Amino acid sequence: MLETLKSGGILMIPIILCGIIATFIIIERCIYFHSIKKKDNELVKNVNDILRTGNYEGCVVAAAAVNTPLSLVMRRAIECRNYQESDLKDTVETQMDYVVPQFEHLLTALGTIANIATLLGLLGTVTGNIKAFGVLGAGGSMGDPAILAGAIAEALVTTVAGLCVSIPSLIFHNYFINQVNHQIVEMEARVSDLLLKLTGRIR
Repeated sequence: MLETLKSGGILMIPIILCGIIATFIIIERCIYFHSIKKKDNELVKNVNDILRTGNYEGCVVAAAAVNTPLSLVMRRAIECRNYQESDLKDTVETQMDYVVPQFEHLLTALGTIANIATLLGLLGTVTGNIKAFGVLGAGGSMGDPAILAGAIAEALVTTVAGLCVSIPSLIFHNYFINQVNHQIVEMEARVSDLLLKLTGRIR
């Protein structure tokens, strides 16, 4: 396996680095989205239970104890509950715009890696083919078989390695974008429900 990777040449270094970074981002985002889903479910239940008692300070404390985008928006809404309804909505929308980038953290980097890995693999294919044609041109009809095989191996290995990094990165990037959209919609629904309760429209 190591010899196969070595046959890909120097371009394997950035491709492997891209793979390591992509793996870190994928694991980190998977843990993050799983974690906030669990925390938010508990937060909503706790805040709804406390709201029934009219203990707004308790709601603020419960929200402050959970470090998620939803908790920050809910905390802001509760703290500004005495604002005019239109001002309260504007304040909450501003806070939501502020916290949404937390969902998107590192996703731009993952999408970039998906593109870069493909291009690096293509670059390796081109440089490998250039070397192969150089060997053929310098050595008559066949040239040195060992050098020719090495050039072809470089072209093939870098292509495969680039795709092995790019394909999972692209799949997870699209998956996480879908998760971001889902989290935003869910956050909007939960905050809207909280605002209705704070303004006394529902109990």
